[in-house]
Amino acid sequence: MHCLSTIPQTQARIWLFFFLLIPFVLIYGFQNETMNSDNKVISIGVIIDVNSRIGKEQEVAMDIAAQKYNNISKDYKLSLYFQNSTKDTLGAITLAEEMIKVQKVQVIIGMHTWPEAGIVAEIGRKTQVPIISFAAPTITPPLMKTRWPFLVRLANNGTAYIKCIADIVQAYSWKRVVVIYEDDGYGGNYGMLALLAEALQDVDSIIEHSLVLPPISSIHDPGELVSEEMIKLKQTQSRVFIVLQSSLEMTIHLFKEASKVGLVDKESVWIIPESITNLMDSINKSAISYMEGALGIKTYYSERSKDYQNFEFQFRRTFWLKNPEEDNRYPGFYALQAYDSINIVTQAITRMTSRNNSSPKSLLREIQSSNFVGLSGHIQLEAGQLMQKNLVLRIVNVAGKSYKELCFWTEQHGFTTIPHTGQGGNKVAGNTECFRGVRWPGNLDRDPKGWKMPTKQNPLKIAVRSRTSFYKFVNVEYGQNGKDNKYSGFCIDIFEQVQKLLGYDLPYEYHAINGTYNDLVPLVYNKTFDAVIGDMTIIEERLKYVDFTVPYAESGLSMIVPMKSGDSAWMFMKPFTWELWLVTGAILIYTMLVVWYLEREPNPEFHGNLKLQLSTAFWFTFSSLFFAHREKMHSNLTRLVMISWLFLVLILTSCYTASLSSMLTVKQLRPNVTDIQWLKNNNKKVGCDGDSFVRTFLEKVEKFKPENIINITNEYKYDEAFANNSIAAAFLELPYEKVFISEYCKRYTSFTPRNRFGGLGFMFQKGSPLTRDFSKAILHLSENAELKRLEEQWLITSQNCSNVTSSNDTDSLNLGSLWVLYVISGATSTICVLISAIRCLISRETHEDVPLEGNGIPNDQRVLKAVITFAKLIHNKNLDASNKVHDVTDSYSRSGDASVTDTPEHSQEMVSQPKEVHITTHDNDIGTMEPYRPQNNCHIRHTKNTP
Repeated sequence: MHCLSTIPQTQARIWLFFFLLIPFVLIYGFQNETMNSDNKVISIGVIIDVNSRIGKEQEVAMDIAAQKYNNISKDYKLSLYFQNSTKDTLGAITLAEEMIKVQKVQVIIGMHTWPEAGIVAEIGRKTQVPIISFAAPTITPPLMKTRWPFLVRLANNGTAYIKCIADIVQAYSWKRVVVIYEDDGYGGNYGMLALLAEALQDVDSIIEHSLVLPPISSIHDPGELVSEEMIKLKQTQSRVFIVLQSSLEMTIHLFKEASKVGLVDKESVWIIPESITNLMDSINKSAISYMEGALGIKTYYSERSKDYQNFEFQFRRTFWLKNPEEDNRYPGFYALQAYDSINIVTQAITRMTSRNNSSPKSLLREIQSSNFVGLSGHIQLEAGQLMQKNLVLRIVNVAGKSYKELCFWTEQHGFTTIPHTGQGGNKVAGNTECFRGVRWPGNLDRDPKGWKMPTKQNPLKIAVRSRTSFYKFVNVEYGQNGKDNKYSGFCIDIFEQVQKLLGYDLPYEYHAINGTYNDLVPLVYNKTFDAVIGDMTIIEERLKYVDFTVPYAESGLSMIVPMKSGDSAWMFMKPFTWELWLVTGAILIYTMLVVWYLEREPNPEFHGNLKLQLSTAFWFTFSSLFFAHREKMHSNLTRLVMISWLFLVLILTSCYTASLSSMLTVKQLRPNVTDIQWLKNNNKKVGCDGDSFVRTFLEKVEKFKPENIINITNEYKYDEAFANNSIAAAFLELPYEKVFISEYCKRYTSFTPRNRFGGLGFMFQKGSPLTRDFSKAILHLSENAELKRLEEQWLITSQNCSNVTSSNDTDSLNLGSLWVLYVISGATSTICVLISAIRCLISRETHEDVPLEGNGIPNDQRVLKAVITFAKLIHNKNLDASNKVHDVTDSYSRSGDASVTDTPEHSQEMVSQPKEVHITTHDNDIGTMEPYRPQNNCHIRHTKNTP
């Protein structure tokens, strides 16, 4: 019995020893295997915040990537060592050193803040361990590669994100924004703020206010702090809030408190950072609901690839097992980024193995040469930095407890409708086409103004200058016994017409201000008033502090001077210019000579000596100006000349009569002063509105002496100043000049503006969206002639100026209007003279070609004879002062003798037919004489000898 009892005890001891031996064997075997294969294990250290949503995703994603590599790799195995980030820069040093010395890691991955990454990179430089960082500085230092050669930045530097924000602001023409960011304690986000300010300046926008929040880990009660800051933000005019950089926890507090104070409401715009938008797929639905209507920018990645779908399946299963408290199990961008970081290392190991080189520098070199398409996008490293080539950002809109995608953005093509890199798609940059269907905060049914818009409880405060030089622009009638003031005038009418065209309700109230124009600018700049309505001139100096609408009236500096009557004793000469008078006299003399030439032979009234002939021709031609000539015309050529001349005379007399009648009917006025230089040279005093910028302009630009400039504050005092000779001229802007001349057109005149200004416009606060809306409405009124109607209604009311004009306004008739008639008349006269001369020559040749019996006269002697005969004929007629008739007989014999004989028969014949010339030729001194009537002003006839 004793032996039998000891057997079970022995067996129990054996089994106990066996069970105690197994762990030692397993531990020893594992250690031995590890030691034997120590050169085939790659240890990777990971520093992330494992308690945050981002850290939880990254841990799962890295485990999946490492497990996938270990399952297929036969040469190397990955071993991951996770360390929880303390968010303390000095703490990161301890973690990195521990990993390198204790775990013997060959690569360190992680670090979501740049200060933390910079410290770890310094340790990596000393120990020659590659560092892959998820953070990068906003502005890359120029010597970064030299300072931290083992650092690899697997993150975009934020430049593309900044440009995308600026493009969104430009698309909606928001002129002012409020920037909010959470400080990392080391000023790491200041560089991003500087880049945003520069990008906004390029799109004509500015940062009105910057709200810097401390790190949420350093705040005892984040909700209370954020609530106080949100109340302060209500004082700003801008309602465009850009969350530049923030943790998820701080962003949730931010939206929660902003909703309580009414900043996430109508007219408000919120743009959330990429770091938050990339978590939209993974954060809790309750947190998203606070961001209703916000716009987000998200890094684009494809969800259609097979690799992504396999990863998503594994991720959802593993994440749910490790984090059952999370209600969203979908991977976000940071999970994909962490997965790709492990792939960078594994691909570098594979390439390093093929080259049989396993040194730290070799591993770094292979990591930096990575170039592949990962789950998070295209991974291409250059000089230790992730390249942003073909980077695509996705614009999303938070709606309800989720979000919807609107469009895409690339740096090369702006907003596009398709995400493919390198393609522009349907480019819609520069407008809001990309943002159709956006769900804005407060369910606003139109695009928000991004500005603190007026309400009935807080209407638009408009300053109106109560005292103006010209009351037709703005007039304020102060109410008595508590009654409201009444505002009227040209500017008030335009504002009320514009307000009806805005398309939305704009409550407003007027406030009368007794000050100068320059006093109103600071009141708008310091936000005492929202706008100024009145006759404000747009000038460069004012644009530095306020915004103006497009001008509703042009502006320029006009000079007003008195006028005196322009009547003159030489008024009758003014209808024609001196050139026209000169040409008319020349054509008159020319026509006179032509008429004398054509009528001197056939017309007895043109006979006599040369003086008598020319006087008769001149009287005949001159009297035709009045259609009073009595002399008859005997030549058809003369009649033709007179037709063209009388037609010219008819037109000239009609034009002269009309022009002179106009000049005598319309009162002619002439300015006393026509040159501004004359005023300065003679120290003449001039008047202007002392409250406007005109006085400064006259002093600094036109160089008038200050003592010669008189301030005139009322439109009626200009007339008094001119009447008592206090001023010699007045300088008014063009709109005021129209009013003044319309009232005093019979006594004063104005000159074209010497200088042009920006015009009259409405003044608003810098960046106000009302400026753009009012400008569009003013252009609408201008294009529909409504502005012209209002201008005529208010500024040009006098109807007594129709019969008054400046002496320079009625132009004399010039030669350019009638030159064709002069050409026709002169050409007709010239042609008639040529025809007459040709007929004369033909007639002479015809008679001289008849051969004389026994006499052969050479041709040159015939020509000489004809010329002599013709000259004698003209000479004899010039000597016949009593108009007696002479017979001229030219006898040309072989001896060359000539005789002139008068016969009684010839004398009797000439009584009935004056100016008859008889030319006979004789042979042997025997001949007959026949009467011959001249043809074509030629009077040469040959007779044959009779036996």
